[in-house]
Amino acid sequence: MFDLETTGLSPERDGIVEIGALRVVDGQVHEHLKYETLVRPTNAAGERLMIPWHAQRVHGISNEMVRSAPAIEEVLPEFLEFVGDAAVVAHNVGFDGGFMRAQARRLGMAWAPAAEHCTVQLSRRAFPKERAHNLTVLAERLGLNFAPGGRHRSFGDVQVTAQAYVRLLEMLGTAESPQKVSGRR
Repeated sequence: MFDLETTGLSPERDGIVEIGALRVVDGQVHEHLKYETLVRPTNAAGERLMIPWHAQRVHGISNEMVRSAPAIEEVLPEFLEFVGDAAVVAHNVGFDGGFMRAQARRLGMAWAPAAEHCTVQLSRRAFPKERAHNLTVLAERLGLNFAPGGRHRSFGDVQVTAQAYVRLLEMLGTAESPQKVSGRR
């Protein structure tokens, strides 16, 4: 399970400011098996990116908070090692996976998890008559709560995404494998 906070919406122009991840093993969320770090955002030329005010309003991460954080060049190899050969899950994996692919490509690395699964897609299958499937709405629908200050911070979001993933798989039937219920490779 992983979640990113970024400077904006474009994987090519914007940068990652925070990565949060944890493991789900055999349907159990293991919060002690986690990866969490702030990231000093940089552009394709390796120059520092400033976090725009509108992004700061969403996630609360300021330029001061990331000033001495490691750059993606330091963080990405560690995170790729954490992921290893596992499948990954994110809420809107197209967004998070897109940033990981762009950053890895820029650094001459590969973002190649075993598979990518999406809790948005699982939510659409579990709640086909509902229109909204954002993480806040999904958490409310499933009776899940964010830790205080956790919404729109990578680890807070990934905690709820992990719980939602487990519940959604249960709702959709445990006989279905993750490969059948979500995402792309």
